[in-house]
Amino acid sequence: MGEIVRYKRDVWGEEVILGVSWDLLWVVAVAVLVLLAAHAIIMAALANKKMDKPSAEGRRVSRHDVFDRAFHWITALAIFVLIITGVAPIIGLRIAWLNIHWISGCILTLVVVLHIIRAIFWQDLKAMILSPTDFGEPFDSAQKPGKYSFEQKGMHWGITLVAGTVIVTGVILFLQIDTPFWDRTNSMAESQLGLMFLLHGLSTLALIALVATHIYFALRPEKLFYTRSMIKGWISEEEMAANHDTSKWSPKEAE
Repeated sequence: MGEIVRYKRDVWGEEVILGVSWDLLWVVAVAVLVLLAAHAIIMAALANKKMDKPSAEGRRVSRHDVFDRAFHWITALAIFVLIITGVAPIIGLRIAWLNIHWISGCILTLVVVLHIIRAIFWQDLKAMILSPTDFGEPFDSAQKPGKYSFEQKGMHWGITLVAGTVIVTGVILFLQIDTPFWDRTNSMAESQLGLMFLLHGLSTLALIALVATHIYFALRPEKLFYTRSMIKGWISEEEMAANHDTSKWSPKEAE
């Protein structure tokens, strides 16, 4: 555990958790780069050069409406700012990061709460549920998903769990600092504060890995039509037929 957790002595001389060991940042960065590079090499080796990609021309169907696209990009921006301002002091960049960090955290928290409310009352939650049959998708090319694939659902729930931990621990830590709304109280015991820093740090490292993976797959040639749909809102009918089971997902025509 010594390589993962940093410790210190409290005012009573007892050893308490200080936070995560940020040496893990470089371990995570190298591991992600190696794994994604290996995936890219394997996919390049297995690629069928003669395979025709579905055309983006013709009839278009709606995949993401304006509200959901706005949520995605605001969330992405907030997470990027949080990661940059959180990592900056660790790698030695001297910037006034704390206020930018907690403001971005508040924005992320608000947007996520609004998204949860929207998902519960105005969206189809079943479309994002991982069922036992979904786990067969990566091993059976004939098994097509509904609106969201196994990988997309897995990424969604992974980021939900990790970002949720970042938000909850971040809010607790936010309550311990000076802000325009309250003064620092030092009300939390050092051992509890250290545990929050540890969980916040570990979840941040996991979030960095997930975000890097998400960006990689969003930029892969065979997945670019999904990225386009997060910008423009639509995919072509041919792209839908090639990648989705239309009996599980029948979207309306794009405007």
